[in-house]
Amino acid sequence: MTFAFLAFVIVALILDLGVFNRKSHIITTKEAGLWTGIWVGVALGFSALVYLAFANGWTPNPTALTPTDAVLKYITGYLIELSLSVDNIFVIALIFSAFAIPPLYQHRVLFYGIIGAIVFRAIMIVFGVVLIQKFSWIIYVFGGFLLLTALRMLFNQNQNYDPKNSKILRWMGKLFPMTHTIENEKFFIRKKGVRYATPLFAALIIIEFTDIFFAVDSIPAILAITADPFLVFSSNILAIMGLRSLYFLISGMLEKFKYMSYSLVVILAFVGLKMLLSHQVNLPEWLSLSVIALSLLVGAIASRLQPSKRA
Repeated sequence: MTFAFLAFVIVALILDLGVFNRKSHIITTKEAGLWTGIWVGVALGFSALVYLAFANGWTPNPTALTPTDAVLKYITGYLIELSLSVDNIFVIALIFSAFAIPPLYQHRVLFYGIIGAIVFRAIMIVFGVVLIQKFSWIIYVFGGFLLLTALRMLFNQNQNYDPKNSKILRWMGKLFPMTHTIENEKFFIRKKGVRYATPLFAALIIIEFTDIFFAVDSIPAILAITADPFLVFSSNILAIMGLRSLYFLISGMLEKFKYMSYSLVVILAFVGLKMLLSHQVNLPEWLSLSVIALSLLVGAIASRLQPSKRA
């Protein structure tokens, strides 16, 4: 089942860049909304395959889940990753703005960013699952880390982030000569025999490292829901696959979602507490799903009800 899922992801990526986005173009809100709906539909539809896989033994079941429990854990994990992606979208928008990446080429940067994210997250998921299986106490470490992350997000709401002053960019400058000129959709150009990295490549690398930073939060959060490798991987990757269209859909409306960050604080704090109490209290999966959905709903409603700024 895992190999079939990987084959689906590879085919989807090939169709994305080779067919649907063969030529660089500006992603309109309408197109982004369509693809966001498609990816959400695919992710929710995949829950039916999860049920069949666990009902018919198509995938290993190390944690002895019933088909219904497997579906609930998959959907909960997907919602966690999708909600935490909102914070990632804020940072991606800052990175594109800092390097003046034209909308025409943003999809290409995000496409390769997704490929890197899939590889790194697969490695981190395997590592995290092995740790939990071999050292049961590590769940307390993950839980405490998520609580600290929630507190950091709560008290650093107004913290400014400048990608151009990042240590990653300074490190890149030592490896590659950098140019400040956008050369179509190229990541590298050659001038007088010297190879230069373009702003597109700089944005790509910083986005990759940023995703690794966010994965340090999101993967332990999903591991709080289930330690089943297939459920963790599939829910995480399907949320990431839809991140590009979600970015183009809401990147122009980020100011209208200012209270969503508080929803993420609540979700991370809840999941952290769930991990810390996992050996004493067994919370039903419907409760976790309800808390996450309610947090997102309240954050969205509060954001929409905020008074509009007047010039």
